[in-house]
This record gives sequence, C-alpha cells and structure tokens, in this order.
Amino acid sequence: MKSYFVDLHIHLGATATGKPVKITASKSMTLENVLNVAADQKGLGLIGIIDCHVPEVLQQLNQLLVAGDIYEREEGGLCYKEKITLILGSELEVYDSRSKGPIHVLAFFPYLNSMERFSLWLTERVTNVNLSTQRIYEDGVVLQEQVKQQGGLFIPAHVFTPFKSLYGKGVEHSIEEVFDSRMIDGIELGLSSDTTMANQVIELQNYTFLTNSDAHSLGNIAREYQKIKMKQPSFYELVKALKGEAGREIESNFGLNPLLGKYYQTTCERCFEPVTEGEFQACQNCGHGQFTKGVAVRIKELANQGNAIPKRKRPPYIHQIPLQFIPTLGPKTLEKLRQHFEHEMNIIHNATKEQLEMVVSKKIADYILKARAGELTFKTGGGGKYGKVK
Repeated sequence: MKSYFVDLHIHLGATATGKPVKITASKSMTLENVLNVAADQKGLGLIGIIDCHVPEVLQQLNQLLVAGDIYEREEGGLCYKEKITLILGSELEVYDSRSKGPIHVLAFFPYLNSMERFSLWLTERVTNVNLSTQRIYEDGVVLQEQVKQQGGLFIPAHVFTPFKSLYGKGVEHSIEEVFDSRMIDGIELGLSSDTTMANQVIELQNYTFLTNSDAHSLGNIAREYQKIKMKQPSFYELVKALKGEAGREIESNFGLNPLLGKYYQTTCERCFEPVTEGEFQACQNCGHGQFTKGVAVRIKELANQGNAIPKRKRPPYIHQIPLQFIPTLGPKTLEKLRQHFEHEMNIIHNATKEQLEMVVSKKIADYILKARAGELTFKTGGGGKYGKVK
C-alpha cells in the first residue's frame, strides 16, 4: 500500500486546438498542461478531469494512447508518462422535474470506451456535448442508472454551495427527493464546508467525504485534495478506498478553512456585507432585501431535520491554506520554492523551518508553517467573495 495525493475535480478550459470547454476556465487549462502541472508542480498522483465527455478531448486521449504517452491501467484509469493517473470524469448540471433548482454532479468511468459510450448517450440529451457542465433535463435516477450501467461512480458536487448544488438549490431536505441514495458513491463537500459541518447532516453519515479543488486555473489545482491509501493509483483502487475496503481508505482530507470559502456566511446580494440571523428583512448597510444564504446557515437548517447524529469514524480534516493564499508569497517566490522542493506537496507537508528559510524569508517560512499547523486567522468569505488570511 502507498499514499497518494488526489484531486478529483479539475476542469479543462480549452481543447488542443483552442476550442473552449469550460467557458469560465483559463485557456491554459489544456489536457497536457493540467496533467503536467498536477504531477510536476503540485505533486499529485491521481486526478479526475471532469470534462472528458467532450469528443475532442476523447480524440486527444486516444491520440496520446496511440503515441504511447498514456496507457490504460488494467484496474482502470489512464497512466500518463508513468507519473500520474487520470480518472475520466464528467460534470453535469441536472434539471430534474422534482428538484427545486439545478444540481451539479460528477460521474467517473474506468476506461475510455465506457466514457465514449457515456458521451454518446449525453449527445442526445444536452445542447452542446463539446462544452463542460451542460444542462441535462433528465430524472436524476435515470442519470444515475446510466452511470452505473457504464460501471461508473456518481458523486454530487460541492453539495452545500448556494447555487447549483444538491442542498443549495436542488432539494429541500433530503437526497431522496431527486436521487437514489444507494447509487451515490461519495459526497464532495465544497470550499465553504468541512467534515465537522457536514457531519451534522444525518443522511450523509453513510458516505465518504471528498475534498476537491474545482480548479478553473492551473494555480488552483489541489487547493483542496485528499490523501488516499491504495495499492496503485487506479479507478478500482479508488472505488475500494471510497468504500474503505481491503485496507484502502481516505487517510486525510485537506481543504480550506470554511471561513475562507466564497459562501460560508450569509451576505447581502448588493453590497456583500455579512448579515446575521434575524437581519434577513433588510441589509443593515444598504437596505437591500435579497441575500445569498451562507453554507453555515444552510447546514444548520438541514441539521434540524434529525435527532442524535450517529457516530462514524472519519479521517482527519486538515485546514490547509493553498500557497497562493499565503501573504507576500508571490509567483516568483513560489516558483523558487517548487524548484528547490520539487513540488508543492513537499513544501506544504514536508519542508522544515530550516529548509524553508534557505529559500525564502523568515516571515514567509513562518506563514507556511503556521498554515500547516492551522494557526492563521481569517477574514470570513461570503456572497461569492473568498475570505482572506489576515
């Protein structure tokens, strides 16, 4: 068994020929750029690229296969240049007739041919299969059944985000309002929540929690991730880890302190000023009457739906600050750190105080060590604005 750092929610901004994939993602997020940065700069061993249903992306993957740059693992997943494994994924925006609003979900598949079959199925159900996170007007259970038919994993994405998520807009109280809970393989928490918060929702007790970056730029890859114990980085080893089978497991979740998330607290939609419970009639700052409900408030509503919370042993959730959040740590200094320590996982987890001070100032080294120990303080985020390290 070996431990691997894993980020399962990474977008592509453009195809190899420059055509857009995820409109809001950087054009530098090409397939090969993502693979190289994730392996060489970030230090990841397994990633999920969730725009692999796009026909041109599938074409490029097949070209890399023929060229010998990737090969399909027997246990599922594509190994790239013997340095990182890609899990083929797709993000969709589900419009179920029973839901209160759109829900983003992730589907992952073991092999190219299974993703190709899923892409063909999507072609008849979405407006433009060449783009990411397309609207699909279909019963949630029908989508789940199709994913399972192709041997895939089904995971609701960033489940508490106020917009386009399971609990943010999709359902009032329960998963079962839209999906079959038995066909859900894990829950992605999102940037504004952590294990302690999500554990308050009783129906989530049976699911493994995932912490992923939802990266739209190369720098944001692995801003959230997990450490997973597996025999090798592959699809079916990931399946075992999600189930906690045969010694495979999620060892740790690494994510932002929820206070840094864009939607942690309730804020005014106009001026973004935070509001507290009891102030929802009108903003005390500008008088506006519309608010973006914070994740903390939404989880409190969901927690009220049940009684005592069943106890379940979960891996530690470590509040990890991405290096780009560290005050005074600019791109040139970060690159110097990468060159010295090989990749960011070594900087974040392994470098000692003495080693860091050989490369950067004592102040920056101190920030990195305090981030590792969870000793930094924050200005809380909300309303679509990230919090900040004070």
